[in-house]
Formats: sequence, C-alpha cells, structure tokens
Amino acid sequence: MNNTQKKTKKDLMAALLSKNTPKKIKKNEEVEAEIISLSKKRILFDIGAKAPAVLGDKELGEISLYLPYLKQGDKIKVKIIAEESKNGFPVVSLRNFFNKGKWEILKEKKEKEEEIEVICGEYGKGGVFVDFMGIRGVIPKIQLIEPYLSSPEKLHGQKIKVKILEVDQEKNRLVVSQKAAVLKLSQKKLEENFNKIKEGGVYEAKVLSVSDFGVFCEVDGVEGLIHISEISWEKVSDVSLYVKPGEKIKVLVVEKNPQDLKLNLSLKRLTPDPWEKIEERYPKDKEIEGEVVRKEKYGYFVKITPGIEGLIHVSKLTGKEEIKIGQKIKVFIEKINKKSRKISLVLPQKEKPIMYR
Repeated sequence: MNNTQKKTKKDLMAALLSKNTPKKIKKNEEVEAEIISLSKKRILFDIGAKAPAVLGDKELGEISLYLPYLKQGDKIKVKIIAEESKNGFPVVSLRNFFNKGKWEILKEKKEKEEEIEVICGEYGKGGVFVDFMGIRGVIPKIQLIEPYLSSPEKLHGQKIKVKILEVDQEKNRLVVSQKAAVLKLSQKKLEENFNKIKEGGVYEAKVLSVSDFGVFCEVDGVEGLIHISEISWEKVSDVSLYVKPGEKIKVLVVEKNPQDLKLNLSLKRLTPDPWEKIEERYPKDKEIEGEVVRKEKYGYFVKITPGIEGLIHVSKLTGKEEIKIGQKIKVFIEKINKKSRKISLVLPQKEKPIMYR
C-alpha cells in the first residue's frame, strides 16, 4: 500500500469514526459538504452520511483547474447524484460550483482582499487582458508596476499575482491590479482615501503615465484621469508636451466615480477661462493679429491668444490668398458665439466690406 492509499484510508476511517447519527440522503438533493481530502484523482466529502462522498468520475477531469482554490476543510454545496455507488460511497456533483464557483471565489477573494493568480494575455486599449479559470479580465495600465507600466506587452504569457478591484458576474466584468498585490495596497484604505477627496478640491497628483487621450495620475493612492480636453484651454495634440511620468502636479477634481473609485481631473480649470469675457476683449469689427495654426477643408484656424482660436471660413476667401501655417496675419472679428466657443474671422480688404461700414 503506497502513501496516497494509506492517507486516503486514514481520511476515510477518521470520517467514519466521527459520525454519530448519519443522516439520510436523497438523489438530486443539494447539501453542504466539507472537503476531507482532495487530489487530481479523488476528492472525498463529508456530507453527514454514513460514508464519505466522492466526486463523480466525469467531473474529476475538471477539478484540476480548481484545486489551487480549494483546500481541506472548505465547505461547499454539492448535489447528490447517487446515494450509493458500487464501492459503497455516495457520489456527488460539483456542476453548480463549476458554473458559479469561479465567480464565488472571486467575490470571496475580493471581500477578504486576497490575491489570485492570473495568466496575462494581449495588451489592448483597456489594459492587459488576463485569464482566471476561463474568466476574462483586465489589468488597467495604471494598475501595473514598472517595468510593465512602460511596456505592458512584456507581461504576455506570464503568471502573476493580482488583487481584485471589481467583480460583477452579471456584467461578466473582472478588473484586477498588479500594483495592489505587489505594494500590498488595501481596498478598504483606498475607499477611505477616495471618500476624503472632495469634488472641486485642488490636490497634488503624481503623473503615472501619458497616453494619446490623457494623463493617468494618482491622488492619495486613488486613480485619476486628466482627459486631453482638460489639459489646457488650447487645443492639445501632444499630451507629452505638457507633463511627464513621475512629475508631481496640481489638479482640480472635476468628478468622483464611486462605482470604480476613480477621479476625473483637470489642469486647465486651475487657470482662468479665456472665453469668460471674450466679447468684451474682442468686440465685433475689431482688427487683431493672430497666427495661422492649421488648415482644414472648411478654412484656416487662427490662434488669437492661448486657448482662443478663430476660423476664416473658405466662403470668406477668394482662393487667391497665400496663407501659410505659422504665418502672422491681420484679421477682423466677424462674429462670436460664446456658447459654442466659436469665432468667425475675415481678412482685411483694401476696400472695407459693406458689413464694416
């Protein structure tokens, strides 16, 4: 008799001796069972009957996926599929657990703030995709640590420890964090920090990374995003010209998202809005100098002052004008729409147009 057989026999004897008044079991009944022993070849359950129950052969092939997340002494719901097999043991099914257990494991791990192990896949727009027992999840880029924060694609194929940030079976949503696992960050502490932050407040933020659509920051351990539209009153085409990773900056909290504990931040709102008194500064018919900053199919945009651009529409041009990007030109204010933040401009003419007389 080998060691495994001796251990199984010992487990069986211990379970049998512990029974006082065995309860009757019925086929298709769902009962709570305690795991006595488990391996890839056999799992024994205490279901309160006269003999321990075993897992059906058909489901043994699936159990290896769950073994890292089950242990002796765990209590779990099982379904009786045979009151007594030819070997004298009741046979049970874990099918309901297989169908729902993965999400239950995730919920429990999140509540206890315990780590799980995931396999990393491709890096996409949402972050690094991961797999947990067949459930697809994601690590947002901001939840990575170096060197993977700079090169997320290097995680492909790796097994790593993470902590769960969000788990929702109905939405089939799983969001995890490598940073929280490595730095031993507490979700409860994160919630405390999040609740202390006030909308409209100004805070110091650490720049974590820069993307095409904005800046990822951290405010007192809470994740935040400065969208590209909130970086400057000017049109921003290259975010990296404004901030660098590792830099500490002042930001204004525009909005708090309690569902995912994230912040919407702004840089530009810390400075006066250049459109606030636009009509007083640039009344109709006023001649000003500006810089041609870009050409579109419908006309030329002229920068009047930082954060304010006007448009010379193609309908205001003869087609004979020689206008170049970067050129300083004189223009007249034709019309201002403060609500839509648009200014219509026209070029000066040798003979002033009728509308200016």
